[in-house]
Amino acid sequence: MPDLTPDWSNAIERARAFSPFLSRALDRLPDITALLDAGDGEGALAAAALAGEGAPDVSAALRRRRLATALALGIGDLAGAFPLAKVTGDLSALADASLDAAMAHAITTRVPDAQPAGFLALALGKHGACELNYSSDIDPILLFDPDTLPRRPREEPGEAAQNYARQVVRLLSHMDGEGYVFRVDLRLRPASEVSPLAISIDAALSHYESSALAWERAAFIRARAAAGDVALGEQFLAQIRPFVWRKSLDFGAIAEIGRLTRRIRAEHGKVSTVGPGFDLKRARGGIREVEFFAQGHQLIHGGRNPALRQKGTRAALDALAAAGIIDSGDAQVLGDSYDRLRTIEHRLQMISDLQTHALPRDMAAIDAVARLDGLPDGAALIEELRAITEMVGTRYDALIAEGSPVGGAGAAGETPRGLALEGELAQLGFADPPGVAARIDGWRGGTIRALRSEAALAALDAIQPSLLAALAKAPDPDKALARWERLITSLPSAVNLFRLLEARPALLQVMVRILALAPPLADELARRADLLDTLIDASALNLPGGVEALIADFSSSEAGDDYQRILDRVRRKVGERRFALGVQLIEGANDPLAIAASLSHVAQAAIDLLARATIAEFEQTHGRIPGAELVILGLGRLGGEALTHASDLDIVYLFTGDYAAESDGRRPLGATLYFNRLAQRISAALSVPTAEGALYEVDTRLRPQGTQGPLAVSFESFELYQREQAWTWEHMALCRARPLFGSDEACAKLSGIIHGVLTRAPSATLTADILDMRQKMAGHKPPRGPLDIKLMRGGLVDVEFLIHTLQLREGKALSPRLSEALAGLIAEGLLPPEMAQAHGVMARLLVASRLIAPDAAVPGEVARMALARACDLSDWQAVTQALLQARRDTAAAWAQIFGETLEITSDD
Repeated sequence: MPDLTPDWSNAIERARAFSPFLSRALDRLPDITALLDAGDGEGALAAAALAGEGAPDVSAALRRRRLATALALGIGDLAGAFPLAKVTGDLSALADASLDAAMAHAITTRVPDAQPAGFLALALGKHGACELNYSSDIDPILLFDPDTLPRRPREEPGEAAQNYARQVVRLLSHMDGEGYVFRVDLRLRPASEVSPLAISIDAALSHYESSALAWERAAFIRARAAAGDVALGEQFLAQIRPFVWRKSLDFGAIAEIGRLTRRIRAEHGKVSTVGPGFDLKRARGGIREVEFFAQGHQLIHGGRNPALRQKGTRAALDALAAAGIIDSGDAQVLGDSYDRLRTIEHRLQMISDLQTHALPRDMAAIDAVARLDGLPDGAALIEELRAITEMVGTRYDALIAEGSPVGGAGAAGETPRGLALEGELAQLGFADPPGVAARIDGWRGGTIRALRSEAALAALDAIQPSLLAALAKAPDPDKALARWERLITSLPSAVNLFRLLEARPALLQVMVRILALAPPLADELARRADLLDTLIDASALNLPGGVEALIADFSSSEAGDDYQRILDRVRRKVGERRFALGVQLIEGANDPLAIAASLSHVAQAAIDLLARATIAEFEQTHGRIPGAELVILGLGRLGGEALTHASDLDIVYLFTGDYAAESDGRRPLGATLYFNRLAQRISAALSVPTAEGALYEVDTRLRPQGTQGPLAVSFESFELYQREQAWTWEHMALCRARPLFGSDEACAKLSGIIHGVLTRAPSATLTADILDMRQKMAGHKPPRGPLDIKLMRGGLVDVEFLIHTLQLREGKALSPRLSEALAGLIAEGLLPPEMAQAHGVMARLLVASRLIAPDAAVPGEVARMALARACDLSDWQAVTQALLQARRDTAAAWAQIFGETLEITSDD
């Protein structure tokens, strides 16, 4: 008989040897470590509950309690002192308490002394069942009662609830020096794609009574009121009980779960046999299938038998066996298998406190997991898992098998269509016809909102053959298929998209290339499928006109256009232009440098139009300041007319006139406050999402004194700062500065100030400052991957440093456009002629890779060809050779200017 005596010392030794997370926690919490070493697990848990006392704020208190609890439970688990139910139960209780504290803090921060009434959190999933993982996120649904929710005077209940929800998520999820509390995922709320973070109780009731999906019924089997106004939450759950527990026997639930399972296996069961990379949660025979086995039977029979309405998986299996619905032997096997799988899942998560469910990819790391668990090696762990998952998988396969008595006739009737589809997919060349067929079957299962209507399914039928043929020919069919699924999942309605693709078959090919080659464009298309409309006209592959033409295009001819409509229209127009320019890039229609310039023109047009609209709106309340105006200065890629699809907007706000003046409106402001508030409004107009989506990220940190300084400064203050206080790096940034908005006179004056600063006698420490800055940058921001053209040594940052050094040292070639500045420096004999070619190769590759390879990794073969085409090179080998030569040329110029050697090899 095995020795069941807890072994605390051995547990601590294994934690120190194989769990970096627990090892660090042991070192950080010596008092709790001492209790654990002495075998006092309950004492350690009691101390952990008090670990937040004396913390400077709620955030630190919650994080300290969470770390201490994780340590005590982890070592107690490894020692064999705490059973799985205690570990998951205590973790769930900690989540309840943390949620409750965060919700109370969010309310009382805004409404001191208020009682946290009218705001509640429903726990779902493992949290609702008190079965939380060791390193789990939580999936609450936040609800509020508009009548009782505390809020500030004149604040709408919905506005207050969203503010509280954001604070709760931030307080619990944000990672800081103390760690985090729980990752919070709010996507289980009704219509999460379009709904606010917190939903009114009436709106939630309406959703569950009229338009909820089968998976939402399953989710609510384990729902409970966990935090906040718990009594109100229990009332809500009582009201939706008929939605979850239907009085009639619901055999269709198994068919729905079967469709969902096939999709999960197809998406997450890439490693189908137990071994490196195997997913314990979602692959065949894993944790999810035990849960679905229990929940499927609960959904069928729970409406008539309240005894089956158990939240815990093990309790549900036992109740089903006691009712004679499943075999008691199956219940025992599935229950024991579930406990062991959950325990191994905890071992995976204990190592680095990551929410992972998959075995590591290499055997050495699997060995570490096994030894942390107390097994001799990874081979023993894999052998045990193979036996467990086979037992679970066999029983679950029988449940969802087509033609099964439990599954009902609906599932059996799908067989001929499924086989025909698999044959079609095999002929098209898909690598995994059964897996793809399962995914396509899932489209029609009611889980995708856009495909619930008969009209949508009929429209899908019309394009499915040509769609599948196009996907099969995509550079990466699996990736294209996954992005297509994300696209249709995100749409409120897909009928118009399907009909467009049916009427314009050529668009299918373009769309599939977008899905396969350009992740940012695919994401944008998922948000706005109507962007495909812009590609119908052949002129979509032409570069747009200049800034003035774009301003005219973005402007409306309608009289009385209000401010919100202007914001929406500019976002819509900018989105269309950016999308079309992205398509030009992947189609190789235009030079990437010309596309980068056009992206800059689009941004400048948006700045001009939104600045004018915001000023007009602002002046209605605050009037004008006579003799003064706002000027907007662009820097970085915006100033240099070289934006990519990933660029933010580097902006500095300035104003002319007397800083002591006052505006003449009905609510007058002093000049400094006036222009700072106006600058805030313009930044918001450029960045805050509206119904038409987001526009740009705005970065104003290049202003005088950075984030410590005011948002807008006078010309005089700007000039004084640049001449007397600015660092060398700020003068380097000024080399790419270009006035974007303001009167011709004001822009000319600002350009004169900048020219005067840049042509002063250089600092004696100029070169040393620049080299020191580059060395620090290399240490703090290493290249993200082999295609990080910007940060790799000999890359674009080094080219920019060379150019700016010479501009500041010599006072020559002072153009904000790098190619023009480079040409001027070459003409002056200050840089070798080959630097023009080097910059051109790398600049083109950067613009294209920001769209095609945004993670800076080398992409697949067809994407590599798209990058080569964008750079006007024959193939990928030519790209790598040209890039290597460009970097070597840059290194040679670096050695010439700085006397410092850059090591450039083909392996970088």
